[in-house]
Amino acid sequence: MSADMKPIIKLGVPKGSLEEATINLFERAGWKIRKHTRNYFPDINDPDITASLCRVQEIGGYIEAGVLDVGITGLDWLTESNHDGNVVHVSDLVYSKTSNRPCRWVLAVAGDAPYRTAADLAGKRIATELEGMTRRYFENAGVKVDVFYSWGATEAKVVEGLADAIVEVTETGTTIRAHGLRIIDEVMISYPVLIANKEAWADPRKRAKIEQLDLLLQGALRAENLVALKMNAPSDNLAAILEMLPSLNSPTVSPLRDEKWLSVESVVQIDVVRDLIPRLREAGAEGIIEFALNKVI
Repeated sequence: MSADMKPIIKLGVPKGSLEEATINLFERAGWKIRKHTRNYFPDINDPDITASLCRVQEIGGYIEAGVLDVGITGLDWLTESNHDGNVVHVSDLVYSKTSNRPCRWVLAVAGDAPYRTAADLAGKRIATELEGMTRRYFENAGVKVDVFYSWGATEAKVVEGLADAIVEVTETGTTIRAHGLRIIDEVMISYPVLIANKEAWADPRKRAKIEQLDLLLQGALRAENLVALKMNAPSDNLAAILEMLPSLNSPTVSPLRDEKWLSVESVVQIDVVRDLIPRLREAGAEGIIEFALNKVI
């Protein structure tokens, strides 16, 4: 614990769609967050950190105001307007990406609608949760529309005749298409980010803790798409086996008691393993072990 026995930083954990992924990422990075059913202040296994569960839409404002020192929110909500109409400028905050799965905010219309571009929606009603960004999108396109806030079930607004189009978030577009809608443009690409308050970043003690968080979260994020491979390789075919093995730097090769064999270790992309292991086996590798990684720094 810090010298004065008080937590160093206040962490904002997003409640809702990003909650589970955030808690899982922190656990792989080394921080276990345990929620309580009756309050919004989860426990975290680090006495230097206090945590609060907050709506993802509000975390950017809390950090900009200094209520929180650091937290995870969506890049989309950082570019959205605050309640006072001011835009949170991403360039004014310290941030880094915390997900390998981006999402898209798209402009969608009914599948049988005549609209093909944003310009075709002039004078029409647009439903969305991302009002500020949607208004700026149409303003930049020079198209006047009526944008109104959607409190949920946004895809149904077009089906029910309450809106002519929607701006909604999606990863694959499956839900959009399931509602009989058609995407006609992409408004923005978003992903979760770790952000820090400028004053907290300027404080050496807080900055050191934030940098520790960022380093290990990035390590956990990087490890998501990697696995480690370990095997015994015949020394007379080592060159061919090493040529097959991509790695972060260079595979580790260690001698074994039997000089005819060597131990080889490497870290590889998870999506190549299914094709790589049969090739390694054909090249004479034996005892091939694949294991998951928590962090890669």
